[in-house]
Amino acid sequence: MSAPQKALTLPADAGGKHGTASRPRLPAGFVWEPWAFAAALLLAWQIGGSALSGEGNPLLPPPAVVFQALWDSLPELGRGTVSSFLILLPGYAGALVLGIAFGLLAGTTPWLARTFFPFAKVAAPIPPTVFIPYAIAVLPTFHLSATFVVFLGAFWPIFHNAAAGALSVEGRHRDNARVLGFTHLEYLRKVVFPASLPHIFSGMAVGLGFSFILLTVAELFGANAGLGRFVQYYADFADYPRMVAGILYTGAVTWGAMTLLDKLRHRSLFWLR
Repeated sequence: MSAPQKALTLPADAGGKHGTASRPRLPAGFVWEPWAFAAALLLAWQIGGSALSGEGNPLLPPPAVVFQALWDSLPELGRGTVSSFLILLPGYAGALVLGIAFGLLAGTTPWLARTFFPFAKVAAPIPPTVFIPYAIAVLPTFHLSATFVVFLGAFWPIFHNAAAGALSVEGRHRDNARVLGFTHLEYLRKVVFPASLPHIFSGMAVGLGFSFILLTVAELFGANAGLGRFVQYYADFADYPRMVAGILYTGAVTWGAMTLLDKLRHRSLFWLR
């Protein structure tokens, strides 16, 4: 066996032994650092909130007051969550379907890439928030306009990552598919889509984060219910404990959705573990 061939047969963990950087791995069991950091933040919040409340400043209520407001507001927050998800899910699902489809097609069809990529370079950097007032004015209902804005914010990250995944497929795979007699649709479904999944999941995570941001911003403009409306409503009445409770609850819902997506990614990309 020649020297280059021997180099290719090194074990996976040999990188650290031979001076090359190895990929860091997170521990599988319990980790204490995030909990210690959360406890430090909670302690700082308690100290700061108690000091400010002693001066009659309600802008930073102590944790106990906020958690009591959160508990009292759970029924209202539950209804707001349902209202928000009725906007989020259709917009994100539409962006997911069209973003993946157009991304894979543009990444594998030269004429479509020449047609669509220049437009994407101009349209994608425009912040979707600037369309919110216009969408509310033009579209017949607030629900439809907010769904459109969520779709717009999630579409571009998913599209760009799907296209990047399609462009990263090696030419030999395309040649093998041609030899096997695959149609273009079969090539997309059996070769390009599985190979692009790591890129697609990255775009899905970014798009989901943007979806929550845009949903909340849209609800600040004209919604009658929803998580963003909850925060805005109690901010208008200077009920800061409930406002902070709404912010924490919205963060928890966003974290839950991102965690579910990450678990789906981990299960789907089992070959990358």
